[in-house]
Amino acid sequence: MALKSAVGYACSITSGQKHLGCFGVPRCNRLQCVGYDKKSKACELVTRAISMDRPQLDFSNPDWKEQFQEDFNRRFNLPHLTDVIDVEPKPTTFSLKSRAPLENVNGSMQESWNGYVNDDDRALLKVIKFASPTSAGADCIDPDCTWVEQWVHRAGPRKQIYFEPQYVKAGIVTCGGLCPGLNDVIRQIVLTLEKYGVKNIVGIQHGFRGFFENHLGEVLLNRHVVQNINLAGGSFLGVSRGGANISDIVDSIQARRLDMLFVLGGNGTHAGANLIHEECRKRKLKVSIVGVPKTIDNDILLMDKTFGFDTAVEAAQRAINSAYIEVIHFMNLSSFN
Repeated sequence: MALKSAVGYACSITSGQKHLGCFGVPRCNRLQCVGYDKKSKACELVTRAISMDRPQLDFSNPDWKEQFQEDFNRRFNLPHLTDVIDVEPKPTTFSLKSRAPLENVNGSMQESWNGYVNDDDRALLKVIKFASPTSAGADCIDPDCTWVEQWVHRAGPRKQIYFEPQYVKAGIVTCGGLCPGLNDVIRQIVLTLEKYGVKNIVGIQHGFRGFFENHLGEVLLNRHVVQNINLAGGSFLGVSRGGANISDIVDSIQARRLDMLFVLGGNGTHAGANLIHEECRKRKLKVSIVGVPKTIDNDILLMDKTFGFDTAVEAAQRAINSAYIEVIHFMNLSSFN
């Protein structure tokens, strides 16, 4: 019997096994049978997989909560350019008040406007304290459903930045399958970069292939080019699945002199983006790799809802309802209900 967990890990069960073996994770837990096929004697299971990076906790240890929080903070710690290269922060060029680049007055671009996000700001990941593992939607860490605070970094504009916007070259690439809203995201990234003062923005055509296929040139992006692309479907830049060797992609990033790369994609794309990020760190490159979650499956960690999910569900619902109406009215089959 085989299953695929909600976070994409594959597991298998065979008769006579006393444990569940999971490929890529040490073990699985929280199994629930949601369907049983009498003919094949197979049970469809829903499970949550424990990350292979998460240590096995001894709940009898009075310090297990501290150990869990330390591990959580380690796994969700955000890497920063200053971790690998010596770079000085600069006052931001993004104005919260006018939503336009700040004017440089006497060598300073300070603005007295409340609303920038502090680097130490955190958001509470889970806001419900479950009293029992049997509660609806319960997601407990230990058998007693002990409340453990889990904090993640808060997103938003900072008072300080680490690039000179007028010298930045930013790239945008869309990978994987098509998703409703792709062009809206491309457009908004371009508009926001321009508000920071970035003028050199390019699109990489047809996913990661655009980095190594010579006939796929860069697409110049600016406010005028992307103004109405949100009115069209698909991806203005094109998409593709798969890609090239990570080292080759980073070689291309260096050759193109990209300072920022915005990668729009799902689970596989983000895994690739993470490898690109790690290779850039190894080479000590001043390059920011930014992942933008894109999937109609809505299965990316920490995301309440990914763009395109609602549209995909709505479209699928219309198709299913149409097929249902067709079936029950064909040759008066409704009389058999």
